[in-house]
Amino acid sequence: MTEELFRDDANLFKCEATVVAIDDEGLVLDRSVFYPLGGGQAGDAGVLVAADSGAELAIVDTRKHKARAGDIAHVPAAGADLAAFAPGTRVVARIDGARRQAHRRFHTATHLLCALVPHPVDGCSITAGYARLDFHMAEPLDREALSAGIARLVAEAHPVHQRSISEAELDANPQLVRSMRVQPPRSESGQGRVRVIAIEGVDEQPCGGTHVDNTAEIGDVVVTKIEKKSAMTRRVVLGFAEPAAGRG
Repeated sequence: MTEELFRDDANLFKCEATVVAIDDEGLVLDRSVFYPLGGGQAGDAGVLVAADSGAELAIVDTRKHKARAGDIAHVPAAGADLAAFAPGTRVVARIDGARRQAHRRFHTATHLLCALVPHPVDGCSITAGYARLDFHMAEPLDREALSAGIARLVAEAHPVHQRSISEAELDANPQLVRSMRVQPPRSESGQGRVRVIAIEGVDEQPCGGTHVDNTAEIGDVVVTKIEKKSAMTRRVVLGFAEPAAGRG
């Protein structure tokens, strides 16, 4: 199984690793800082650099390997030359830092949005350019009020922590799960641990994604659009605020 370094440290942008397999899905490393697509969050992109030859390989996406449970597939650019990256090759794995930071800012902002809109989540998407949450609700939402609410929570600079709870603790506190469709992963024994992201005084919920360390790092994120997708679905789209005219 690929050791998932990003779970414990979202600030870690590179690591040393060894290629353990290559197949149609991509390259598998023994350890990685690359977050794979999951939980609504897009996968990381970046580069692998062969330690001995210095050869570089662009990684355009990262996914959970379909055939190798627990492994992560690092997807190379189409037609890339993989000759320098045979199994056993030592590499430096380095993610696109700007892309990761955008994911972290948007993902944490969606947690703030969950605190402002107390309804179940019926879908989400987090990319480097925008994020969206679909709320299971009928009443309308106010775009300006939500943007103001996010700005307030950002300015209050709430620390963001992660901790783990037992599956029994999760069962005793079902309100922690906000998503209607995606449940936290369970162990076969029922004795596993569940990762929880806590924004002090604001929100707490199971989540496997990457987040900032303090809400102040989210910066200028605003609600760009609210859509009525169905009688019981309101879609809220987040984006980065446009710089004011004249700021340079």
